[in-house]
This record gives sequence, C-alpha cells and structure tokens, in this order.
Amino acid sequence: MLKYLFMVTPLFKKHFFILIIGCTLQVGAQAQRFLSDYDSTAFIKDTLRPLVKRLENIAFSGYIQPQYQVAQEEGAPSYNGGNFSAFSNNRFMLRRARIKIDYLMPSFKNIPKSLFTFQVDATERGVNVRDMFLRVYEPSKENFSATIGLVARPFGYEVNLSSGYRESPERGRMSQILMTAERDLGAMITFEPHPKKGKQAFIKWDAGVFNGQGLSGPTDFDSYKDIISRITFKPTSLAQNILISGGISFLKGGWRQATQYKYEVAEVANEPLFVVDSSIKNIGTKAPRNYYGADVQLILKNAWGKTELRGEYWRGTQSGTASSTTNPGVLPLLPTYIRPFDGAFFYFLQNIINEKWEAIVKYDWYDPNRKVSGTTIGKATTNFTEADIKFGTWGFGLTHYFNDNLKLLAYYERVKNEATLLPGFVQDAKDNVLTIRWQLRF
Repeated sequence: MLKYLFMVTPLFKKHFFILIIGCTLQVGAQAQRFLSDYDSTAFIKDTLRPLVKRLENIAFSGYIQPQYQVAQEEGAPSYNGGNFSAFSNNRFMLRRARIKIDYLMPSFKNIPKSLFTFQVDATERGVNVRDMFLRVYEPSKENFSATIGLVARPFGYEVNLSSGYRESPERGRMSQILMTAERDLGAMITFEPHPKKGKQAFIKWDAGVFNGQGLSGPTDFDSYKDIISRITFKPTSLAQNILISGGISFLKGGWRQATQYKYEVAEVANEPLFVVDSSIKNIGTKAPRNYYGADVQLILKNAWGKTELRGEYWRGTQSGTASSTTNPGVLPLLPTYIRPFDGAFFYFLQNIINEKWEAIVKYDWYDPNRKVSGTTIGKATTNFTEADIKFGTWGFGLTHYFNDNLKLLAYYERVKNEATLLPGFVQDAKDNVLTIRWQLRF
C-alpha cells in the first residue's frame, strides 16, 4: 500500500518524509524534557541550574476584581469605576485584573542590587501598563535607592495604597482628579535606612522629578516638570496595642499655558468672581500646580482584631480650564483657570467579632475652589461652572475575608454636591452607587 502511494503521488512522498523527521524531532524533544529523570551531570550543570538560578529571583503576583454595580439612575456620573451608560443604571464589569512581575537581582550579601517591575492591567476596557521601572540600590550603606521609569507618585497615603489592599472600592474623588492613574514617568531617589540589629527604620524619604501628566497622556507635552516629595513616618508604638504612623507630602509643578487668558478668583463689589488677565506675556508661562498634604494612621489592637482610624488632608493650587480641574494629559488650548482647592479622606475600620469580618465607614470631600460656594456658582457674570462645585462622599461597607487571598465586599457610596444655580446641580444629583465586588489575590 505504501509503495502504491509513493508511485501515485510524489507529493505524498514528500509529506511522508517530513512527517518522519517531525516525529523524530518530537521524540528527541521529549527525551530532552525527561533527562532530569536520570542523573545527568551535564544536564544539571548546563541547563537546570542556570534556569533555576534565573527563576528563583522572579516573583509573580496579581489580583482580579469582578464586580456588579447599581446606580441611583440611568447615566449616573460616577468616580466609582466611571460614568454609567446613558441607558443603564446597573452593570457587571472587571474593575481591575492585574499581573505583576518582579525581578530582583541580589548581591553576594543577599542585599538587592536592582529591581525590575512590570505590571499590566487587562479588562474589557483594554490593556494598559501600570508599572514599568528599574530600581537600583546603593550597595555600601544600603540606605539609598534610585528609581526610573513609570512609577507611583510619592504623594499621600491613599494614592500609594494598592487597590488590592485598599478597603474601599476606589480612591477618593480628589485623588482621581488631581492624581489621575496615580503613576507618572520620572526619576526618584529614596532614603530608607537599613534595619540595624532587628530594629526597623523609623523614617522613609522619597523625592522625584516627573513629567506631570501621568498615564493620562501619550507623551510629555511641555518642558515643565513636577517635583514631588514625601516623608513617611513608619508605625511606632504609642502604648501597648496602639500604633501610629503618618506622612507629609509636597508637590510643586505645573504645565505650559497655551493662551494669553488667565483667570483667577477675586473679590469685586464684595462678590467673588473669576477675573481675567489677558497679557500676551502669559503665553508659555507656567500654570501652577502646588499641593501640600499630611496624613496620620492610628491602629488599636483588640480582642476582635483591630480598630483603625485614618485621616488625610490636601490643600493647594490647581490650574485647569473653565469646565475641569483634572490634571491634563494633553496641552490644554483653552484659557487657564487657577483655583485654590482643599480636600480630605477619613477612614474608620473595625473588625467584627474576628478578623474575617470588617466594617468600613469612609468620608471624603473635594472642594475645587475654596473661594466660592453655593448659589454663587452659576450666577451670571461670575464665570463659575460645574468644575467649582464641592462634593462630599460617604461610604459604608462590609468585607468578608474568606482567607488571605479571597474577599467579598459590599459597599454603598452616597455622593452629595452643594446646591448651586447650575442646571442639574440646583439640588443633590442622583449619583449614589452600590458595589458588590469579589477579589482574588495571589
């Protein structure tokens, strides 16, 4: 039969020999794969040991956050996962699904020489890089490190608390507006004294220079940079079962003003309003972005687990446009509006009966313009818009931790805006949201 096939078709003959060669290669590959079953010194030395040595310094981690949400009405605007569709008041979504790879290069003293980190987020909305940086450690005193790449901005407590560990579903409104995506491209130096004789370092200091627009834009659109610094005071015992920690943060930066029109709040006839400076010299100057922050965390250990209180306050100056105070990702080609802002985040966390159950009460506010409030916003000739409205958000949640990796969170967010003369904000908008979220972390 085989002879007949060879005679009938030369093409079969060609394919037959390819098949024989392929099978031979496959057998060879399988033999190589199972060589470890034999005491092959060459295989252990040349293949296995180098591979294990490389892999032993690589760590994989990640988490997934599928959730279901119900809003107060269809098309509700929200900082809890983004605005709802115009014809929907409920949705399933993958809020985050992240994989992180860390490669640590140790020295001969088992002190790290350098670290490479890469993290990607893949959801139904697309795939985005979240972290990609190189960190190099100073080897002699072991107190300094230098980081360059796409990295979290060293400002504030809530901004730097990982979404995989944060108790509320999202960061506060102010964090999301002023620190869009939390990361930025830049370089940073860290001072963190190496532990001596079992004692942990009390303080950590980060200082860096960053592009400014973070992940909200494709590239740096001007020559101005943000200088950001934070001093962290690590947990210290106040008394038995009581720990306190905190931090101080600073940001000084801005972006290029593209037009000659610059608006600032002034008192005219005892009434606040935006006044324009239209000097041609304004073109190319820096639209200021200056933040100051302080935070404190207090933990009380008890029979149920722990009680934790957190407070964080920001204050400063933010440049934006007439309709937005969001830090821009591309150069704004509109007149610049400079606003004095403040805001805060407060957490109350309490274990119930044991550490598997945790209740959370959270309040945060963001006042984008401290010099105006209420029905002055929307009044004719004042130039105040929706971007000047103060928002306060109460959050109430209950989390069940099945184990260290799996948890279920139910969280209700009640958002309240100040009453203004603007359509849609004459009274409180209907933008409350209920979130049911699973999280698996590894």
